[in-house]
Amino acid sequence: MSSEELISVDYEVFGKVQGVFFRKYTQAEGKKLGLVGWVQNTEAGTVQGQLQGPRSKVEKMQEWLKSTGSPKSCIAKAEFKNEKTIESLEHSSFNVVK
Repeated sequence: MSSEELISVDYEVFGKVQGVFFRKYTQAEGKKLGLVGWVQNTEAGTVQGQLQGPRSKVEKMQEWLKSTGSPKSCIAKAEFKNEKTIESLEHSSFNVVK
């Protein structure tokens, strides 16, 4: 692993993000970037979760969550909060939470 610092950040994505395979695509993109964390639907119609990994990879995923998403999604906005540096990863993989 590189010497790049590890960070953790919580996210919530707003717009047409449920019923469009957003969680599945988010999990696939997170795994592709080598990140760990989770993603789930909320009762408010948003998608939320947590990302953990090297800063540059987390930043790439944040861009993906803001502008790409799943093919049929329509992202209004993505919010990120609770960003912090971590000593080690707190998840072992990237999971879809039901």
